Amino acid sequence: MIYVDTSVIVALLTVEPKTPDVTAWYAGLRNAPISSDWLLPEFCSAISIKLRTGQLSETNAKRVHKEFDLLAAGGLRLAPVSRSAYSQAAKMVKSHQHGLRAGDSLHLAVALELGASHIATLDGTLARNAKQKGLKLIEF
Repeated sequence: MIYVDTSVIVALLTVEPKTPDVTAWYAGLRNAPISSDWLLPEFCSAISIKLRTGQLSETNAKRVHKEFDLLAAGGLRLAPVSRSAYSQAAKMVKSHQHGLRAGDSLHLAVALELGASHIATLDGTLARNAKQKGLKLIEF
């Protein structure tokens, strides 16, 4: 099972440096990857930041939100975030030397809880921590 974090979905649906690589990877998947419900607010936040900073126009932001809704409804499995995952994420961020932010630690905790074998992320800190926890990385 491949767990995908928000950075990959943002690159899939907007123009980012890794968009071609992410798009090619996603097109070649045989099974839908999984993420968590945390993806919903985090993705919307990322798009709002792009809108506020002028990286996306209102028209493009609306299009991206529609594409995301379609993806979340059918091309991507979303798992609920358990109380245990929140607790695990809190433990991870307490260890400041790992450098994880709250959202990334929550993605990692859910991926581990679900028994994912791989993680797809564009975040170097999350990738390093996931690898240390035994997850294989999808390289972009």
